[in-house]
Amino acid sequence: MTSATEAFRSARDFLLEHREDYGTAYEGFRWPRPDYFNWALDWFDEIADGNARTALHIVEEDGRETQLSFGEMSVRSDQFANWLRARGVRAEDRILVMLGNQAELWITALAAMKLRAVVIPATPLLGPADLRDRVDRGRVRHVIARSQDAGKFAEVPGDYTRIAATDAGAVPEGWLPLGDAYGAPARFTPDAPTRADDPLMLYFTSGTTARPKLVEHTHTSYPIGHLSTMYWIGLRPGDVHLNISSPGWAKHAWSNLFAPWNAEATVFLYNYTRFDAARLMAEMDRAGVTTFCAPPTVWRMLIQADLTQLRTRPREVVAAGEPLNPEVIEQVRRSWGVTIRDGFGQTETAVQVANSPGQPLKTGSMGRPSPGYRVELLDPVSGAPGAREGEIALDLSDRPVGLMTGYHGDADRTAEAMAGGYYRTGDIGARDEDGYITYVGRADDVFKASDYKISPFELESALLEHEAVAEAAVVPAPDELRLAVPKAYIVLAEGWEPGPDTAKVLFEHSRQALAPYKRIRRLEFGALPKTVSGKIRRIELREATAAGSDAEYREEDFR
Repeated sequence: MTSATEAFRSARDFLLEHREDYGTAYEGFRWPRPDYFNWALDWFDEIADGNARTALHIVEEDGRETQLSFGEMSVRSDQFANWLRARGVRAEDRILVMLGNQAELWITALAAMKLRAVVIPATPLLGPADLRDRVDRGRVRHVIARSQDAGKFAEVPGDYTRIAATDAGAVPEGWLPLGDAYGAPARFTPDAPTRADDPLMLYFTSGTTARPKLVEHTHTSYPIGHLSTMYWIGLRPGDVHLNISSPGWAKHAWSNLFAPWNAEATVFLYNYTRFDAARLMAEMDRAGVTTFCAPPTVWRMLIQADLTQLRTRPREVVAAGEPLNPEVIEQVRRSWGVTIRDGFGQTETAVQVANSPGQPLKTGSMGRPSPGYRVELLDPVSGAPGAREGEIALDLSDRPVGLMTGYHGDADRTAEAMAGGYYRTGDIGARDEDGYITYVGRADDVFKASDYKISPFELESALLEHEAVAEAAVVPAPDELRLAVPKAYIVLAEGWEPGPDTAKVLFEHSRQALAPYKRIRRLEFGALPKTVSGKIRRIELREATAAGSDAEYREEDFR
């Protein structure tokens, strides 16, 4: 065991020991900061040696299952690393990986790390235009994709190696079959040690307002950084962890790769094409899921089902991606007897702020800073730290390991994000006297109405308390008297029909639930525009609102 492995294990075990003692964990945790570290070689292979426990368990809709032990994952990733090296993959080569929830995705991640290659994760939902941008800006040398997606790359020029993962049938012309890798030697020897600050991952952000940024992470910033994610989820060795997240996005690496295997837990997935709450809960029961993470959209769909169908409830349940509304948390608490704990982070970081296990929860709050993170709220006018409400920022004088290197190829944007000795998230929060931080909204989403500051999230939470509302998004609508008024775009729950009767009911609910200056003044029914990662594209809603719509209802029409 290397000194880097020992330091990593010591830091991890400290968090496990104090998993419900936030004060001790926060004050006593220190990031390991090795000069050389390769998570696949120095951690995963160490815990995998002679380990027959299940590392990865995938269940398909048709009942097929894949189960691989830690030992088997180590061997297969060695084979794949040897095979890739024989086909020209070298240290710091860029590999675009566009795979689904299949064993090859995890094997590829480990193999690339062992080779010191750089992974560019990509969701299979991407089309040729997005792929051209990634191949071009990412300077991609190799592509690993599902065979059914190979056709998309016909429109993506470039001299890159093409490798296809296929269940059966012919390999696409010009592509190498990934399955051949399992004939390679089963023992991998690295060419050179891995520097801790060597690049490991390049993530294209989801781009809710502009062209995706290219976030660069190192061999420590995500692998070691996600010790905080492990702590937030409450993972323990031997747990069975289910995280619902699409491959290609940062949350998938957070909770389907680094956090559970940092804890020596099993990664479990039910690989569905269409969400079915009853089937999901049946598979959770069968697999013995102990820890469960899902985005707010999934939680909102779950509470529309009979949650009591889940016989064995997870010990820990968490949510991330967007703030979770109090009504959803309460319904799960009533049915499962456990409380969903929010966490806040970004592609640029691991979990910065969270409700950690065993701590008192405050309704609406996303918790307190994670161990290893010094979180400040910057005054919106002066930019000084210590504000009760302001931009959430990380103090760089004690730079957290889990923070990105920067925006690759964009020195100006990186400098702007890191200005004044703080990493600025672009999100607004409010801190109370106990140090709990409540999410207010993105800096560019908060708006004023009649000179009052409006948090869209607060209004959306109030709307979601009504049984008619499945999803909601609030944006400013131009108003001659008040400058702007809140307008809500509503996706209705099953059994409710769009029209004046439903609009009247929701306006009445708004009047009862919100202060007069916060009330919803305009309302429109319809689907919400989203990025491929599922985030609401509020910029499109703001543009549509500014342009006007004959489909909107106005509060004054129902008086």
